[in-house]
Amino acid sequence: MLTCASFFDLSRFAFADLFMQTEYAWEALSRLKAYMQQATYPDYSTFLPKNGEPLTRTIVLHKNEVFSGDEVEIDFGDAPKGLLKVSKEGRPLTGASVIMAGVSLMGDRLRIGKGVLIEPGAMISSPTIVDDCTVIRQGAYVRGHCLFGKRCVVGHVTEVKHAIFLDDAKAGHFAYLGDSILGNNVNLGAGTKLANLRFTSGTVQVRTAEGAVDSGLRKFGAIMGDDVQTGCNSVTNPGTLLGPRSMLLPNTTAPSGLHRGCSIIRG
Repeated sequence: MLTCASFFDLSRFAFADLFMQTEYAWEALSRLKAYMQQATYPDYSTFLPKNGEPLTRTIVLHKNEVFSGDEVEIDFGDAPKGLLKVSKEGRPLTGASVIMAGVSLMGDRLRIGKGVLIEPGAMISSPTIVDDCTVIRQGAYVRGHCLFGKRCVVGHVTEVKHAIFLDDAKAGHFAYLGDSILGNNVNLGAGTKLANLRFTSGTVQVRTAEGAVDSGLRKFGAIMGDDVQTGCNSVTNPGTLLGPRSMLLPNTTAPSGLHRGCSIIRG
């Protein structure tokens, strides 16, 4: 009922080992900092400005090579659909990633996969891992200890902190996600907020029909199972767990606790 298998299909997720041998799905959040501390990261020091200053030029990463944006031709297609195309002197640079001028990358524990697009004005703090074909849009704020799977979207002025996106998870517009997990193919409507801190002291309790379970977490936002959708301007209280294929309707606040799969939460 509260296990990872109750919420997610991890069979194709590149970082599934983060969830292994857990009793409760939120234990992946407890492990996230140590997991990312032990991960390996490439050396981007050849192009990263010091002290997180914004990039003054667009950078293209292709295998072990780094190109300036003015050396290549870029077709800014839909990155999550694999349509970001880069070529150099007519030669396709298959799998190249584009980091646009104006992006701020802070720290040296950053990993950027293939076919990734990071738009101007985004700020990304380490440690952060961005897997293949994910897009981080203009003005996004990624505050560290963030792990994004394949084909994800971190939207315009969306803030993400200590969170996990499984493959195809999308928070496209004006969202806040703190201490949360989005399952495969989750889609958050514009303005969705996942609150992660109780007004009162103590750890977040997860309410279930069988009684409350102590998460052991002082900060705990939401867990959204595969294919969950939220409407615009919806909110989840700390410790909200939405089972797969659930829907949180627009302008609605989800009560904390477990909502079983296929739930429809109305205002």
